Amino acid sequence: MTRNQTITLAAAGSAALLIGAFAFQYVGGLPPCKLCIWQRYPHVIAVLLGLLALRLQSALLVVLGAVAAFATAAVGLYHVGVEQVWWQGPTTCSSGPITGKSADELLDQILSAQLVRCDEIAWEMLGISMAGWNALVSLGLAILWLTALRRR
Repeated sequence: MTRNQTITLAAAGSAALLIGAFAFQYVGGLPPCKLCIWQRYPHVIAVLLGLLALRLQSALLVVLGAVAAFATAAVGLYHVGVEQVWWQGPTTCSSGPITGKSADELLDQILSAQLVRCDEIAWEMLGISMAGWNALVSLGLAILWLTALRRR
């Protein structure tokens, strides 16, 4: 496989993950949480970097594509940790202990809370959540980006 084919495959992988995320959202009726949205941004960047790398033939753009893929994998792994309650997620989309709040403050927090929580698994396959699948596939895409560096 040539460098351009490898770059195309890596960028297309990010595009496919984005399309899948939007399909789950708009066709499957599963709105994304804050962490789900955060995982999308690096994929958009990877697709754009792929297009630029194909046009400009720049090794730096290929490295940045790998960084983007690693970034979304890292956010995906963080999200998995939040889902598995290994650590606390963002307070705007996760539940946590309720201490030191008056009833009025608690009611305000409830009324202003997002409807989609980051610490609840909306969908999983083979025991792996969407965030987990994103992390795994994105790690593979990062490796593919780095493989492109060695291709001619």
